[in-house]
Amino acid sequence: MSDDTAENLAESLEAELSAIEGGAGDDGDDGGGASASAPMTEEERKRDRNLSMIMDIPLKVTVQLGQTRMVVSELLNLGQGSVIELTKLAGEPMEVLVNDKLVARGEAVVVNEKFGVRLTDIISQSERVEQLG
Repeated sequence: MSDDTAENLAESLEAELSAIEGGAGDDGDDGGGASASAPMTEEERKRDRNLSMIMDIPLKVTVQLGQTRMVVSELLNLGQGSVIELTKLAGEPMEVLVNDKLVARGEAVVVNEKFGVRLTDIISQSERVEQLG
């Protein structure tokens, strides 16, 4: 994932955390609480402190191209050059999972000879809540 994409995802998650904690969400500032001209309130300082506590928590990020089911005998018959048919069609977006929960969809890109994912759709908070049920 490129630095810009990671930064955008981090900003999106930060805005959602702010909304969950009762903040105003994305109000156009830099995500640091109050604007430069107004002093931070105690609630804003507490929110920033709470947010900084979780910024270093490691998460498992998975990009899923597709999936399939096969029985053990099919798996054992695979060899070099074998093709595994996936449930997704060519051109469909890949799924980006964080700790096995869908958070975004995207398309494959090549950046500096490495594969990456360009996020095309961030899953809304209501869609994520629906996944839990």
